[in-house]
This record gives sequence, structure tokens and C-alpha cells, in this order.
Amino acid sequence: MAEDFASAIEVVKRDWLGQVRVTHDDVSPSMLRRIAAMLDYDPDAFPRGALLPPHWFGMFCCESARQSDLGPDGHPNKGVILPPIPLPRRMGAGRRMRISGELRAGDALVKKAEVAAIDPKQARTGIICVLTLRNTYEVNGQVIGVDEFDAIYREAVPAGTTSPINPGTPAPTDAAWSEVKHLPSPLVFRYSAVTWNAHRIHYDADYSRAEEGYPNTVENGGLTMQLLLDAAVRNARGHRLAGVTARLTRPIYVGDTITLAGSALRDGRMDVWVADRDGKLCAQMELDFTS
Repeated sequence: MAEDFASAIEVVKRDWLGQVRVTHDDVSPSMLRRIAAMLDYDPDAFPRGALLPPHWFGMFCCESARQSDLGPDGHPNKGVILPPIPLPRRMGAGRRMRISGELRAGDALVKKAEVAAIDPKQARTGIICVLTLRNTYEVNGQVIGVDEFDAIYREAVPAGTTSPINPGTPAPTDAAWSEVKHLPSPLVFRYSAVTWNAHRIHYDADYSRAEEGYPNTVENGGLTMQLLLDAAVRNARGHRLAGVTARLTRPIYVGDTITLAGSALRDGRMDVWVADRDGKLCAQMELDFTS
């Protein structure tokens, strides 16, 4: 690993590790109507006071960078919200969630986002850095969930070349349940709008191909996890989601058709995964449920 890069990372770690940003949000029925419609639920199913699916808190308290603070890729400029890690590309990679409380329509929600880890590595494709954010969600001073998210920063590919992509492994074929889901551009757009995500790889095909080396616009990894968790909760038949360990392994592209699948619920555990149209594994999760 280059000495100047390692030195720069040490400065970033010194200045940013342990920093906490606090964001307040109202879990308003109007926003819930948009979220429900986007996920193909009845928009009128969540009136004030209604209990939300346990994992939905992650779609609230989204960061709202000013337009003048956005960089050329649509993300906030380095140092505005996230640490100034000296690598140009950022993608979601993994997630660990513990759910300990309930969220209802109309609640006042607080998110405390802490920079928990900054870990540079020498990977097969070059230098990368893994940033871990620990988001703690509270209602009335009580923690209802803790959501740790890993983002991978990497070097840019030369203009006109292909971004390195995991060749993939076959997804499991022993699912107890499965659901086929199409990912049209309006769905990806609506999810980006709900979560206020302006990363251009999700809607600007020319940018995605020319600047980041993908063959098409890239489906949002947060949407992948959201759809898979929604399907798992439906198939858990009344058991309540309490914990998630997730890993994204392969890109999915806007317009693709994917398969959401999982094992049967046994002893409060369920393994779930996403397969692309070629049967390759794109995401996998280990889920914990309570009665």
C-alpha cells in the first residue's frame, strides 16, 4: 500500500473516527404513503399510530446535503457528511442490523450516525478502503435499532474500461420459498427519491458506462436489501425480525429480473439470498426472528 495513501488515511482516522452526526425526522403518514406505494403496498395501510415493518426505520433520517455540496458522481463532496477518504468510487457492501424496539407512523425519530471504522486494504483489484458507519435509531430516548453499514471505496477505472466485477458463484437451489421481482427504472428512481440518493450510477447510463465502467445503470444495493427483507418477513409468517447480517456480492442492473429466495424458518433463523437472471448469487443474509 502506497506510503502517501497510508499517511492520508491515518489523518482521516484521527479526525473522523468516533464523530457522530445527529439527524431528526418525522415518520409522517405522507412519507409512508410514498414508501408503501414504491414497495407495492397499499398506500393507506399506515395511518398515524400504525406499526411499521421492523426494518423500515432505515428509510428515514436520510442525510440532506445541499445541492452545492454534491460532487460529480452525485454523492456529497468528501468531508461534507462522510470522511474524505482519498479514493474516488464508493459502493455499499455489507450491513449488520439489530432491532430492539418498534416504530410507528407519527413517531419522532432520531438517528445518531457514528464513524465506527476506517479500514484500508490491498485487494485483488487494487487499494480499497472500508468505511463502517454505525447508525443508532431512537424514539423518545429509547434505542429501537442499530444499523451498521459498510461502504467500499476504490480506485477509479480508466475512462472507457470495464469496472472489475465479481464473476459470481451459483446461488443456492434448495429454497423453501422464492419470489421473482423485476427492477424497472421507475422503481429504482422512486427508491432513490425516498432515500434521497443522487448517486448517478442509478439513473445516468452514460455516466455509469463511461465514468465507472458498468454496462448499465446499477440497481441500488439498499433496494436489494429492502426487497429481500420484505419478502423474508412475509415468509416468516408472523415472526418478528430482530437481526440481520447482510453481504452484497455482485452488481444488479436496472431492468434486470431477480429471484428473492430463502430457507424455511428454523429455531428463529432464516438464510435468504438474491439470484440474478443467470442464477448467480448477488446478495445473502442471515436473519434472526422472534416469536
